[in-house]
Amino acid sequence: MCSKGLPYLFFGVTVTVGMFTASYVFHSKWTLLSVSKYQTLFTLYPEPALHYPQPKSLTPPRSDVITVTPWLAPVVWDETFESSIIDSLYQPQNLTIGTTVFAIGKYTRFIKGFLETAEKHFLVGYKVNYYIFTDKPEDVPSVALGPQRNLNVITVSKFSRWQEISMRRMERILNIIEERLLKEVDYLYCLDVDMHFHNHWGAEVLSTLVASMHPWLYFYPRDRFTYERRPASQAYIPLDQGDFYYAGAIFGGLIQNVHALTKTCHQAILIDKQNNIEAVFQEESHLNKYLLQYKPTKVLSPEYLWDDTKPKSPEIHFIRFSTVVKNYTEVRENV
Repeated sequence: MCSKGLPYLFFGVTVTVGMFTASYVFHSKWTLLSVSKYQTLFTLYPEPALHYPQPKSLTPPRSDVITVTPWLAPVVWDETFESSIIDSLYQPQNLTIGTTVFAIGKYTRFIKGFLETAEKHFLVGYKVNYYIFTDKPEDVPSVALGPQRNLNVITVSKFSRWQEISMRRMERILNIIEERLLKEVDYLYCLDVDMHFHNHWGAEVLSTLVASMHPWLYFYPRDRFTYERRPASQAYIPLDQGDFYYAGAIFGGLIQNVHALTKTCHQAILIDKQNNIEAVFQEESHLNKYLLQYKPTKVLSPEYLWDDTKPKSPEIHFIRFSTVVKNYTEVRENV
């Protein structure tokens, strides 16, 4: 009996040990796999290498100026942002930022200073395409550009009045957006050429739709803004409306949004023209009407657009971009 039962006993012990071993190995492998997956998850979130002061929820960075609009758009001043954090968010996106400037007639003299100072301060470390609109392409100077920075010269005709040049800017930007820029850039910033950069002007300006406070009017009540006040104009804004007075020297944002802005303003300018009316400050008046209806998602403080004929105010820690002092009667050929 015993001799006959030994094979069955051996088989039973073997199966039991085998099942235990398999269970142990399976459990061990499952544990190792789980640890491996657990570790893999952590590699998606590496420890941050950036070091910066912790934001304090009960202590605002600035108490002397507005830092957020009533519609919750940031207002960018010194001490309200950390460049290293912003760059860590935007640089991996491999963005291309387009910049348009108009240098018509005698304004070609300002191209060199604009480009040279931009190469020192404007979105350094990012891909930038400059688009220079001019009636004198032969006068565009050769300026050394950094890596991934490109200059595009676009020849345009000259109009008889500087006001007409101003009004037609929206049309020309609209045309090049539709012809090229929707495929060439991610963001577009439309700037004046008679300006110099003086300090950092970086990715903190990037947003969906961006405008800048006017350096002379940012502390005025709305009823003193130089909006278009004639109801016959498409740019009309009543005395009891308005947020800020935005300067025409800077506007920008995502290319699709700048496309919508320039298209709407151009159409409004055409309607005014058909009705024999010209807005008080040409395209700037229409820009302000547009931004009243379609609020900017980021507002730049006067640090980003200063006038060097104006003494620096205490709230301005850094002048980042400012107008070149000049004789307007001399440079505007068709006053």
